[in-house]
Amino acid sequence: MTTIALNLQSVRARIAAACAAAGRDVNEVTLLAVAKTFGPDAVREAHAAGANAIGENYIQEAVEKQLLLSDLDLQWHCIGPIQSNKTRLVATHFDWAQTVDRLKIAQRLNEQRPADLPPLAVCIQVNIDGGPSKSGVAPGEVLALAREVHALPRLALRGLMTIPEPVDDFAGQLAVHRKARTLFEDLRDAGLPLDTLSMGMTADMEAAIHAGSTMVRVGTAIFGGRGAAR
Repeated sequence: MTTIALNLQSVRARIAAACAAAGRDVNEVTLLAVAKTFGPDAVREAHAAGANAIGENYIQEAVEKQLLLSDLDLQWHCIGPIQSNKTRLVATHFDWAQTVDRLKIAQRLNEQRPADLPPLAVCIQVNIDGGPSKSGVAPGEVLALAREVHALPRLALRGLMTIPEPVDDFAGQLAVHRKARTLFEDLRDAGLPLDTLSMGMTADMEAAIHAGSTMVRVGTAIFGGRGAAR
């Protein structure tokens, strides 16, 4: 078994344990393998070990990988910033865009999504804890944006995505993730058909799962360190 396969096994065990502790079905949580800065060979190893959903932060790098991995059945998620000059690449090459935080970007993705592809799955990125260095719409502005995105025909609004500031202790992590869960439920109560709460990474996936995450985005624990905090 390869190192990546062993790492995936360990991550899945963590997810299963967290679900058991929270009284949740493990099938409620999707594992997104974040492969930024790692090459196509690493993604092939992950796919061989059962990882089919791949998250990428750098759009051009991801498109190059996709061309080299076109023989694999992979679901590609854009989880990095989307600038206006990159919306066509995202609309054309990705299955999901998790970092929509402006109507302008959503409108461009909608206009540029090819007609022969299914609607692009979208999450709105929320700056849930007001982190000064984090992207995302403020919590109080999410409902209005979500309604506008939901109305775009070539997009399928699926839910929310968060990247809170790092917190060391479980209780602190849980508190901020619960804020996102509350916002998610508020949007559903407002009539939006959301099914995805993308929150939790290598360091805080247990707290995120306990709070109700339906998708954890894990890179370091699967592929190894990248020389920077992830």
